[in-house]
Amino acid sequence: MSRFLCASLLGLLALSFTTAARENSARPQPPVFSKLPALTQFVKDSMDKMHVPGVAVGVVYRDQVIYLQGFGVRSVEAADPVTADTVFHLASVSKPIASTVVATAVGDGFVDWDDRVAELDPTFHLSDPEVEAQLTIRDLLSHRSGLPESAGDVLEELGFSRPEILSRMRLLPFSGKFRQTYTYSNFPYTEGALAGVSRTRQVWEAYAERRLFRRLGMTSTSYRSSDFDNRSDKAAMHVLIGNQAKARYRREPDSEAPAGGATSNVHDMVQLLRLHLSGGRVDGDQVVASRALAETHKQQIVIGINETTRGPAYYGLGWNVDYDADGNLLLSHSGAFRTGTGTTLMLQPSLQLGIVVLTNAQPTGLAEAVTHHFFDLVKLGSPQKDWLQFYGDIFKQAIAASDSAPTDYAHIEPPASPVSPQPSSAYIGHYQNSYYGVIEVFAERGQLYLRLPARSTIYALQHWDGDLFTFRYEAESGISVHGLTFRYQGGDQLQIDNLATEGNGVFTRVQ
Repeated sequence: MSRFLCASLLGLLALSFTTAARENSARPQPPVFSKLPALTQFVKDSMDKMHVPGVAVGVVYRDQVIYLQGFGVRSVEAADPVTADTVFHLASVSKPIASTVVATAVGDGFVDWDDRVAELDPTFHLSDPEVEAQLTIRDLLSHRSGLPESAGDVLEELGFSRPEILSRMRLLPFSGKFRQTYTYSNFPYTEGALAGVSRTRQVWEAYAERRLFRRLGMTSTSYRSSDFDNRSDKAAMHVLIGNQAKARYRREPDSEAPAGGATSNVHDMVQLLRLHLSGGRVDGDQVVASRALAETHKQQIVIGINETTRGPAYYGLGWNVDYDADGNLLLSHSGAFRTGTGTTLMLQPSLQLGIVVLTNAQPTGLAEAVTHHFFDLVKLGSPQKDWLQFYGDIFKQAIAASDSAPTDYAHIEPPASPVSPQPSSAYIGHYQNSYYGVIEVFAERGQLYLRLPARSTIYALQHWDGDLFTFRYEAESGISVHGLTFRYQGGDQLQIDNLATEGNGVFTRVQ
């Protein structure tokens, strides 16, 4: 999920996830099977309204897979149909899978949830040595480390490797209080997962495949982008240009694999639902120790106030955790890549009911609307609100907020009479930042260019006003135009707007 979209959006989703379950929960529960035709129709109608090209849905009830259905097409360019076997990017739905993987290591006795990361991974450091000494797997998998919500995301966009990104966590100031503040963040979560399986002596991707996916028969699930690329039946990612879906981007989230890099299909994902609904046992095989798995379902930190009940909303270990009016546990998680993926899953163990929805378009709220509409049908007999409108508005607001930070000069009128820049020689040079490294400004044939790490990508600089230049930047959230401002107070410096989101956008000239 893009760095501007993920935390605000998933926070809003968590606060609204229990709306249906809290209202009129004492009503008789109609049979699940009779609601499946209405589920099919709602998905079809929602796809038309939201212009989503492909959707896949799976439902588990009483340990049986009762619904596996694909809708629409994998790509608007090829029109191959989506089936239950079509593999999608899961985005942050990778997180409950990751905590399940760590639960296998806990259940097998390799680690405990409260083992300290400093002992499991001595290479991982933080700017606060006291927090570093106390930090546990539990802290990182529940987003309560206090690290900023975007920690490492910009480094990922620039092409830094996973070890480089995790190493630079030591340079970040804390945005929240340790174990008191919920800050949804991909790379701290990634570190927690890696630390959780470190004593198995296997790399994350291989351990997840051997210890969980194979045991569950999840043969199309992987934490490697290369596996997704090699699938023949896979969904392209789509952005919406007006009301038209366009397949424009490719995502390779290997550096944050535990937090956002999994790919799977609903045929496999229903096995994960079965596992969590049955205490870790599937088809007679105790795949995960029940006590270790149950710990992922427990509330770890308050993430806000539920807008409907005015009670607290919680995050567990890779799950949004809540309870209905009768005290029944509800688990959920959503995932989104701005460039073309919207996913969600939701389950209620007391009903032995779970649903997973995968889509191949930028997040529109369709996936969440389908889950809530279906749970309303099953528990209450009819939908309690227009969930498509409700979640559609949430996603529109979150995307609009992400578009406004940092400033995108593509949407701003340039000054009518701009102040002239200084000669190019005033700007040329190397500039250093402890977090991002060294960048270069150079000129060729009168044109200024910017070279950014880690891929050494070159961007043409366009003069805007005075010492402000802009450049077109392509990242997960799409193509935008950002500013680069040269400063001369107290030494030669420049600031790059889109690198300042983690408070590290100022670079100082070096020889």
